Amino acid sequence: MAFVVVNFQELSTHARVLRDYGLIELAPSILSADFARLGEQVRAAGEGGGSVIHVDIMDGHFVPNLTLGPPVVKSLRKVTDLPLDCHLMIENPDEFIPAFAEAGADWISVHQEACRHLNRTLNLIKHHGCRAGVVINPASPVDTLCEVLDIVDYVLVMSVNPGFGGQSFIPYSLKKIRRLKELRQELGLSYRIEVDGGVAHDTIGQVVEAGAELLVAGSAVFADGRAEQNARELLQAAQLAAAERV
Repeated sequence: MAFVVVNFQELSTHARVLRDYGLIELAPSILSADFARLGEQVRAAGEGGGSVIHVDIMDGHFVPNLTLGPPVVKSLRKVTDLPLDCHLMIENPDEFIPAFAEAGADWISVHQEACRHLNRTLNLIKHHGCRAGVVINPASPVDTLCEVLDIVDYVLVMSVNPGFGGQSFIPYSLKKIRRLKELRQELGLSYRIEVDGGVAHDTIGQVVEAGAELLVAGSAVFADGRAEQNARELLQAAQLAAAERV
């Protein structure tokens, strides 16, 4: 069984990574990191193989938690060259997209459930030079996204109800991942499939087998303070599942 070793520093642009929708990537989520050591932990996760940093933005309205804003993203931009994947779990995201783009976000995703004019919002993200993603909550059907799949660079499937880290994976999320993979092939599109929530050693193989390529993991990377080792082990497990899928 052969493994493909990818040197992300040799990729000419982040766009090239996005086009290769078969590439497995680990996106450590700083929601579970120690904020007193945030720069150190982000660097450690990157050294372990994390290639995207996932940043959860919560407003206390769309979800029952309040996290961080553009100033933290701006600070993160100073300590890592990895793409910053800003997941906006907020109401009225159009008002904040310019600020996050200016702060250094590379990718910005918005919830279908929070956007009255989703097409407009996704194009606003692209207007500000960022990759655009759409997110669906566990109770939202995948097929409600069909009209915007040709716009997005990635689709994020929430495999827990958003708002808090450390939750258990919702098994029927696998069906949604498979459906997104089917639609991508049927429509001849190249968006990538991201999954967020409960991704850990006991679930990462399942989500990769279902078709996910961007794997958000928070507690499984940062909870015990061994970010580099945990990231490396998760990525290896994901690569093994991908090799067996071929």
